[in-house]
Amino acid sequence: MDTFKAVIATKSKEAKLQEIAEKVTASVRITDEDALYLFKEASLPFLGSLANSIRESKQGDITYFNRNFHIEPTNVCVFSCHFCAYSRIYSNREEGWELTIEQMLDQVKKYDGIPVTEVHIVGGVHPKMDLKFFATLLDAIKKHRPELHIKAFTAVEYDYMFRKAKLSTEEGLKTLMAAGLDSIPGGGAEIFHPDIRNQICADKVDAEGWLDIHATAHRLGLHSNATMLYGHIEQYEHRIDHMRRLRDLQDETKGFQTFIPLKFRNKDNDMSHIAESSIIEDMKMYAIARIYLDNFPHLKAYWPMLGRQQAQMSLHFGVDDLDGTIDDTTKIYSMAGSEEQTPSMNTDELVMLIKQAGRKPVERDTLYNVLKEY
Repeated sequence: MDTFKAVIATKSKEAKLQEIAEKVTASVRITDEDALYLFKEASLPFLGSLANSIRESKQGDITYFNRNFHIEPTNVCVFSCHFCAYSRIYSNREEGWELTIEQMLDQVKKYDGIPVTEVHIVGGVHPKMDLKFFATLLDAIKKHRPELHIKAFTAVEYDYMFRKAKLSTEEGLKTLMAAGLDSIPGGGAEIFHPDIRNQICADKVDAEGWLDIHATAHRLGLHSNATMLYGHIEQYEHRIDHMRRLRDLQDETKGFQTFIPLKFRNKDNDMSHIAESSIIEDMKMYAIARIYLDNFPHLKAYWPMLGRQQAQMSLHFGVDDLDGTIDDTTKIYSMAGSEEQTPSMNTDELVMLIKQAGRKPVERDTLYNVLKEY
């Protein structure tokens, strides 16, 4: 009898997976229940096959990258996120850094004559680095190098600086756009569900606030990205809830460019007792994100966080973007124990990495305009 029940269960499982696969093939949106079934029951080869079919229908063999560098104005922060190994509490600033506008402009000037296309500016939430400070910074960068695309500040940073300036989100964004802001990164999303968010980052902007900032940016003509921090105390249901909120907003605004699952790293933070997710779980996350987020044009693997070999592997699980050259200008993940402790690749190395995975390297700008095919 037990054997008979097992056979019936196996046939039922195969039928359910086949039903989901047929939806995906017919470009029918999967449900939250479908996504949960995939997380719990689908094999990695099955998920990879489905995700890769979507990836290739959207982007073919193309894998995008760009030439970028990061500026991190400060790691001093008024918030205390338990997963963060990067920030230093404002009351204990001895181990932190606080860059002046002149120091940050010097970082931009280091790339004079070098064909970078984007500067990515994110950091801690410092009470003295306010809206006026950052508007001055963006204006200085644009005056020095007008063609450089400025992708700057997470929704967490915006929420704090706009409240401090007593401005609405729209007023604050318009101020920064006038100073040179071109697009918005996706950081600070973490996990939207309050049951998890209240445990890991209770004191910063909530899901509704994060989504409203991105929705406002989209209405003003700014594109943005979206992230999710996975592999800590959340359950599959929380991941799906997070992606559903993003998918719903994308239906309304169509302003998101790419989704970036970010793997929790457990070095030197308050959650170091939690084991990191396996490579199987990582690839499962990428694949289901690609299957579920049918209205997102791109799925990105942030290679410094994953490491080069796993980033290559992700190109067969739905990923079509590996971010950029970065040039060892970010500490956010290396301080948390990421695979790449000195995250830097030149263009030739990135091109080779992509070709070794059997994909076609394409250099893009921040808005996915093609600059060069290799």
